[in-house]
Amino acid sequence: QVQLVESGGGLVQAGGSLRLSCALSGRTLNAYFMGWFRQAPGKEREFVGSISWSGGRTDYADSVKGRFTISRDVAKNTVSLQINSLKPEDTATYYCAARRAGVSSYASWGQGTQVTVSS
Repeated sequence: QVQLVESGGGLVQAGGSLRLSCALSGRTLNAYFMGWFRQAPGKEREFVGSISWSGGRTDYADSVKGRFTISRDVAKNTVSLQINSLKPEDTATYYCAARRAGVSSYASWGQGTQVTVSS
């Protein structure tokens, strides 16, 4: 089981930037993918993007391509989500999650961090 703790959320004006972090612990991570999801009030949880721990290959939802960047720091066991040109519709709780390679579902989740974008 992987433990995940997100941080870095807050209140930001539209057009600004924010960097979310996810601290990872508990297992050897080479066979894992780390994903970022978000859930806005009254809406379903939405996939934002993911990164493979071993090779750093990234994948993004079409809705965030060009503004969101996922990276990982192997030495620090962290995954980051850089969000640029924030929009009010980016307001949501952002979650970090982990899944094993070859498994489609994310089994481990963080507690989430709130991002609020003011217009």
